[in-house]
Amino acid sequence: MKEEINILIQAQYPLIYLITSEEERSEQAIAAIAQLKPQSQKKVFVWTVTHGIVEYGQSRNTTQHNTVSPEAAIEWVIRQRDANNNAGIYIFKDLHPFIDSPPVTRWLRDAIASFKGTNKTIILMSPVQNVPIELEKEVVVLDFPLPDMKELNRVLSQHLGKRNISTETREKLLKAALGLTKDEAEKVYRKAQVTAGRLTEQEVEIVLSEKKQLIKRNGILEYIEEDETINAVGGLEELKHWLRQRSDAFTERAREYGLPQPKGMLILGIPGCGKSLIAKTTSRLWGLPLLRLDMGRVYDGSMVGRSEANLRNALKTAESISPAILFIDELDKAFAGSTGSADSDGGTSSRIFGSFLTWMQEKTSPVFVMATANRVERLPGEFLRKGRFDEIFFVDLPNKQERQDIFRIHLAKRRREIERFDLDQLSNVSEGFSGAEIEQAIIAAMYEAFAQDREFTQLDIIAAIKSTLPLSKTMTEQVTALRDWARQRARPAAASVAEYQRLEF
Repeated sequence: MKEEINILIQAQYPLIYLITSEEERSEQAIAAIAQLKPQSQKKVFVWTVTHGIVEYGQSRNTTQHNTVSPEAAIEWVIRQRDANNNAGIYIFKDLHPFIDSPPVTRWLRDAIASFKGTNKTIILMSPVQNVPIELEKEVVVLDFPLPDMKELNRVLSQHLGKRNISTETREKLLKAALGLTKDEAEKVYRKAQVTAGRLTEQEVEIVLSEKKQLIKRNGILEYIEEDETINAVGGLEELKHWLRQRSDAFTERAREYGLPQPKGMLILGIPGCGKSLIAKTTSRLWGLPLLRLDMGRVYDGSMVGRSEANLRNALKTAESISPAILFIDELDKAFAGSTGSADSDGGTSSRIFGSFLTWMQEKTSPVFVMATANRVERLPGEFLRKGRFDEIFFVDLPNKQERQDIFRIHLAKRRREIERFDLDQLSNVSEGFSGAEIEQAIIAAMYEAFAQDREFTQLDIIAAIKSTLPLSKTMTEQVTALRDWARQRARPAAASVAEYQRLEF
């Protein structure tokens, strides 16, 4: 990123929009760029609405008078002349609340016109992207990346001082801090050191725990830890086989073999059939962190560009933690209104949808997108295009054998002896039930017996099943339509169905 900014400045680009929440780190990078060539060093000035324009590195008391207002500050920049071919870099912090003002937009356009043939560059630094249509053709928008391992290593070394730690411990502490800003990394290392009085491999958990809290803070990403293994998912053997085949897909060995990194998968199916659980347990199977993206919290109408910034920051965090799994539950609800959002939300949903699709198409970082959906008709067609996901799986209602597996799993989870129950009979009476409905039937049976101060039995479960109207009955039309769609367009998650289709073909 530093090199890219330097190239733009050397190429006399007049306006750069730098999206970042790390002001100090970004300023330091820009100041270093300004001093790269001794024969053409540039002065760096910083504008804020509280102090006006101040030369970088100087006291705030040395502010240029009457430059607090954005208009006056830009006018001051235009009028600057010096012996070094009018060279200068002018950082404007948090101009986004003012940039839609016609005078500010006009002054920026005047500045761009006046910068031709000079070495002046204005850099708009903000955590939120807000570019007026008048400036879209003139500005270059860049995302300032989060610190990489090399930069975090410098932060860690400062905290360690002269103390030595093993290479393996250092790597674990660095990986634990990936996805944090420089300031956040400094804080978590400091907290770990204060808590334990040291920084060793044992403190990795402290760093990880604090990192999870920081990621949760904005509510858009959630760091999920799943205790269950993939064996806790009943049936879906074809899907589980696909996942097991790719359990080492993000290793260096896979790269050396020539395998591409998996991009993602879409799991379509009937509610309550284990789609979300399979996504969560994949994290443990692959040994990768699982980040849940809450699309509902991405949308924020409090300020123009805030929703787009929320998505951008979430994806940036996921990339910095990679290899990782990005989990989006109920994708059909998240982007249901994206195709006609111009009237309802000013086009925000469409822009979010477009940004997400572009990121999926162009991402090079090892972030595996795992999405689930219940209503395929609500999904924009772009998601279903070949190549968007590595595979689209369809999870149907469990068959007889799968229902037996589900009963076995949930009874064992509740520490009951499986031999006491006739799984074949339970499977027969629960035909048309989803995995979630089977679990709820067991729970209902347990409550019934608990209220009578006795152990629950086979008959209690059967009674609970017979008193339940499953989704397959209440949503018959939707289930049939989904099955019809998936028959030719998706891969069955159940091994028996997949084998049947292969034989049929």
